[in-house]
Amino acid sequence: MIAADRAGLDQPHVEVGPPLRERQRREPAREPAADDGDVAGNGFGHGHAADLASKTRSGYRFPMHAAPLITPATPDDAKPVAAIYAHHVAHGTATYDIEPRSALATAGLISEHRAKGWPFLIARGADGTVAGYAYASQFRDRPAYAWACEDSIYIDPAHQGRGIGRALLEALLAAAEAAGFRTMIAVIGGAEPASVALHARCGFAHAGRLDASGWKQGRWLDTVFMQRALGAGAASPPPE
Repeated sequence: MIAADRAGLDQPHVEVGPPLRERQRREPAREPAADDGDVAGNGFGHGHAADLASKTRSGYRFPMHAAPLITPATPDDAKPVAAIYAHHVAHGTATYDIEPRSALATAGLISEHRAKGWPFLIARGADGTVAGYAYASQFRDRPAYAWACEDSIYIDPAHQGRGIGRALLEALLAAAEAAGFRTMIAVIGGAEPASVALHARCGFAHAGRLDASGWKQGRWLDTVFMQRALGAGAASPPPE
C-alpha cells in the first residue's frame, strides 16, 4: 500500500539483521506503503548497501532536507506511527484496511521487522516528532518469495509536500538491499497518480494493474503494481 504526499490525494528499523540466507523463513508482517509525489531527490539509496548496513547498525541518522532525520524505528515510536496510519485508513485508499491498527499491534509490527532484519524507518521533523514512516516486508509468506519485498510508506498529513516520501523511499531501497532482498514491489492502492509518479522517479517500472480490485469510500479501486531490482537483482542466484 502506498499513500500520496500531496494535498487532495490519498496519503498512503532500519536495523539490518543477519543476512537473509541465515534467517529462518518466517511469515512476513502483514500490511505493506505510501508516498510523496512531487519532490526533489535527496540522494538516499545511492551509497553502497554494506556501508548503509554498517551505519544503521550503529544507529546512524540519515539526514533529509534541513531538519528532518530518517532513523530506525523502535517500539517506542508505535503511537505516532499508528496515528499516521489511522489517518490514511480513514481518509485514503492507499491501504485497503477499514479499521486502524492499534499502537500495541504497531509495536508488534516494528518488533517483528527488527527480529527478522527487515527495515522499518521513521522520518522525524525538526521538533523530533514522527513525520512519516516506511518499511519493507517479504512480499508473500511462501519460502520462494524470500528475496522479494513490498514497500509501505505513509506520511503525516501535516508534513506532506516536503520531500519526506521520496527521502524515505530512497533510504528504504538501500536498507532493503542491505537486508538481502533482490527486488522491491510497490502495491499502490487506488492507483494514486502521485504514488505512481514517486515510484517511477525512484526507478520502479509498471508491472501490472488489477481493475476494480478494492471497494472503499463508496467506489471501486484499481491496484497498480510497480517493481524495481535491488543489488544484483535477477542477474545471479541468491546466496545458498
